[in-house]
Amino acid sequence: MQPPGFWFRPRSAWASILAPLGTLYAAMTARRVAQAPRYAPEVPVICVGNLNIGGTGKTPTVIALVQALQSMGVQAHVLSRGYGGRLKGPVQVVERQHNAADVGDEPLLMAAFAPVWVGRDRAATARRAVAAGAQALILDDGFQDPALRKDLSLVVVDAALGFGNGRVLPAGPLREPVATGSARADSILAIGTPEQIASFRAARDHPVPVIGGTLQPLAMGLSWSGQRVLAFAGIGRPEKFFATLRAEGAVLLRAEALADHQPLSDALMARLELEAKALGAQMVTTEKDSVRLPRRFRQKVMTLPVRLEWQDAQAIRAVLADILQDRG
Repeated sequence: MQPPGFWFRPRSAWASILAPLGTLYAAMTARRVAQAPRYAPEVPVICVGNLNIGGTGKTPTVIALVQALQSMGVQAHVLSRGYGGRLKGPVQVVERQHNAADVGDEPLLMAAFAPVWVGRDRAATARRAVAAGAQALILDDGFQDPALRKDLSLVVVDAALGFGNGRVLPAGPLREPVATGSARADSILAIGTPEQIASFRAARDHPVPVIGGTLQPLAMGLSWSGQRVLAFAGIGRPEKFFATLRAEGAVLLRAEALADHQPLSDALMARLELEAKALGAQMVTTEKDSVRLPRRFRQKVMTLPVRLEWQDAQAIRAVLADILQDRG
């Protein structure tokens, strides 16, 4: 399902009608986050979370942090609840052993970059990772989960959408009010174009620093210019992927927006394959969607990976160095 349009309009009758439910949801979140952490690991914990539901760019952020820590000689392990997967964990993701139905698509993707642990109980999962030699833990999501003591909390936001209408579910896209969540964060990471990031910064006064990042496609020696494609994506904002393909010069003959984490069934893929053949187009999808492809379609679908580029990479490294020193 795609989010309702009124979530991103300043005024809406539906938002006003649903506001009391949003107040109740916010109160429940506040009660949960007020609990004391159940586990304080002896290694630094970096939380990559958000205030909005849906995709904001957390997975590329986790990968970028993993790579930054690795460049500093630190072995980071990633903790995830494994949304969409059947395994309750704690279990370490093994690419050759697990699939997206087991552990979720995002953990399977991130496992190519660092050890990833999936578990519904974050404290128990963190203990397993530390016992396995993790020198730092990156918490994928979990900003509203008090299970672990956090050394650094980054709130990731899509700079183009911001915090929508500023209301809490179901009246808006937020898990908790912006002021409440921002007060617990160490930084807000706004992901978008430089212009979108500048606009986000100017739109409101933020109680914490706003850092910027841009998602850049990996060329991998391939030119998309003039390539006729049928694109499909089951991410938070599929239109961002389609826009990236167009910016790379691809000719989008068909763009199919799927629900976030939507299973890529044989029937769905067979239909898309027939449409692609009729159009004379190459099927292409996101890196995250590619891990959910049925095995027989994996050689038929191309991917366009993206990576997060920090606006100020040195500042991020300095923050990470401070945390490592404090916890050293």
